[in-house]
Amino acid sequence: MRELVLGSPAVSPAGGAAAPSVAAVAAAERVTGPLPPSFRWWLTTFGGGRIGGAETAVVAPSGWQDEYDAVTAPWRREERPGLLACAEEPDGARYWFDLTERRADGECPVLCDAGDGLGPQPFAATFAGFPAVVVALATGQRHGPNPAVAELWRQGPGVMLPCGVQAYGPDVLPERNATYEVARWAPDWVLVGDDSGGAGLLMRRHGADRSSVYLLGLGALEPDVAAAGERVTGDLGAWLTAGAPR
Repeated sequence: MRELVLGSPAVSPAGGAAAPSVAAVAAAERVTGPLPPSFRWWLTTFGGGRIGGAETAVVAPSGWQDEYDAVTAPWRREERPGLLACAEEPDGARYWFDLTERRADGECPVLCDAGDGLGPQPFAATFAGFPAVVVALATGQRHGPNPAVAELWRQGPGVMLPCGVQAYGPDVLPERNATYEVARWAPDWVLVGDDSGGAGLLMRRHGADRSSVYLLGLGALEPDVAAAGERVTGDLGAWLTAGAPR
C-alpha cells in the first residue's frame, strides 16, 4: 500500500509530521470503536490526506475531537447508524465504513454515497482497496482488466508473497505490460503478476474463461498463452491466499 500511496498522483498523503501518536489513535478508538487496521495504518503513517479528491478523516488533538474533520466528529457515526464516515469529496460525496460487516481481521467494506439518492453503495472491500480502486479509475483502468483482478484491487493494491509471486496493483500493471510488450506478443492477454523469476502470470482480457491464470516465461510470450504456458489456477484470489502453491 505504501508504494501505491507514495507513487501515484491520485493519492496525496498529508505526511508523517501530521501523524497522530498511538495514544491519540487509541483515544479516538474509545469513541469510534476499533478502526479498520488499514485505516489505522494510514492515520499513524500519514495523519490523513486525499485519496482522489476525497479528504480522509483525521485524528484530532485533545479538545478538538468534535471538529468536522475529526474521525470522532459526532456526525460521522450518528448520521448513518452502523456506518462511520471516513472520507468526503468536495462535491459532498462521502465514503463510509460499514461497521456491520467487519471481518475477522478487523477490516470493513468501504461504501460510497455519491449523493444521487441511491444511498451508500459498495466501493472497496477494505480501506486498503479504497486507494487501489481510485488509482485504477484515475488511470483509465476502470475497476481492472477482468473480474478477478478487480476483486483483488478492491481488497488492496496488489500482493507480494514470501515465495516471490506477486500480483500487480493498478500503479504497476500498465508499466509491466508495456515493458514486456504484452499487447504486441499476446494481444488477448494481460500480465497480472510474476514469480520474481522471469515468468509472468497472464489472464485473458476477453472471452468465456477470464478466471484461469497461466505461468509463462516473459521472454517467450506468444498469442496462445494457454497452449504455451502452465495453468496454475482458476481462482486468482484463493490461489494467492493459499500462498500460490504449484
